[in-house]
Amino acid sequence: MRFAKRMDQFGESIFTQLLEVKKQRTEAGEFVVDLSVGTPNIPPAEHIREALRQGIDDETQYIYAINDKENLLEAVAKWYKKRYDVELDPKTEICSLLGSQEGLAHISLCVVDEGDVVLVPDPCYPVFADGPILAGAEVYYMPQKKEHNYIIQLNSIPKEVLKRAKMILVSYPNNPTTAMAPDWFYKDLIAFARQNDLIIVHDNAYSELVFDDKKAGSFLAFEGAREVGVEFNSLSKTYGMAGARIGFCVGNAAVVSRMKRLKSNIDYGMFLPVQRAAIAAITGEQQCVEVTRSIYQSRRDVVCEGFTRIGWMMDKPEATMFVWASIPSHYRTSSEFAMDLVKKTGLIVTPGSAFGPSGEGYVRLALVQNEEVLRQAIKAVEESGILKALK
Repeated sequence: MRFAKRMDQFGESIFTQLLEVKKQRTEAGEFVVDLSVGTPNIPPAEHIREALRQGIDDETQYIYAINDKENLLEAVAKWYKKRYDVELDPKTEICSLLGSQEGLAHISLCVVDEGDVVLVPDPCYPVFADGPILAGAEVYYMPQKKEHNYIIQLNSIPKEVLKRAKMILVSYPNNPTTAMAPDWFYKDLIAFARQNDLIIVHDNAYSELVFDDKKAGSFLAFEGAREVGVEFNSLSKTYGMAGARIGFCVGNAAVVSRMKRLKSNIDYGMFLPVQRAAIAAITGEQQCVEVTRSIYQSRRDVVCEGFTRIGWMMDKPEATMFVWASIPSHYRTSSEFAMDLVKKTGLIVTPGSAFGPSGEGYVRLALVQNEEVLRQAIKAVEESGILKALK
């Protein structure tokens, strides 16, 4: 059998090794706490689950959806107006996604040709780079450095790269660095896109998970944004619906129309009961969002204060459901540290190198366990013997 050469770019990763160690420890009955994958363990609110149940019990709802239902599109438009003060045309400026990751994997097929350049944050959520690579594009990594508060330095991108670039992907609040971007960055980004004929894709999956009474909005709220780009949003983390796979591409009508055209050729739309649940989530009472935010903030405090107390210094993130932490200085790589950590303590984290070159030297911890389990993980690290090396 012969296979596509493009798949040679996606080899087995550190995750395979981490999962093997996890399996071995679990089978041996040893302690394991997995903070590697951002899978939320906070379930959807009851009114969302009830809407899904009603849809599932309706025998007429098992047909192909084909298109987004009008009431879903109208609900998204109302949500964006109420939450972000952004006006959207339900007919031309909204397209559902089977999770924002699906959209991020496919958007490049709508925008770039083989050999074009896509500008991608570094570090970044892996599909930001994987999507363009699958489309045959070249990826240019834009470093997000701690000394710049993890804000992309647009003026540092070489002119010869910009001449070949068609699209720029950004995401704030940011996964994995947890950083938020100031208003001036979005204004500069829009002007930069105009100047260099770039399409902006802004991933806004974490706008509701912002802590300490801070706020995050929408890229589309800034003047001129709709003329140069789109925003992806997701119900996965905000409403605990990760497995239901609900996301949206909103904004520039030309980009949205191409996403709709592509999706009409590769899927038959979102399962109708899931559309019903999505409507319930974004139009129903929003106290559940407040509760979710509070839970993640409390977990953040437990993790950062607990590990800092035992010698592993961690800054409290402003946003997201993650902690971005430097590895101890005596470790050479983030993968080496992550592997040593799981073998000696049972704690599984994601090496920063999995998110791009600039992620080296860090690990990401996902706040996806309850506080008691997180405290157990801190205790395991403290008692493991690795603590002496951490100090």
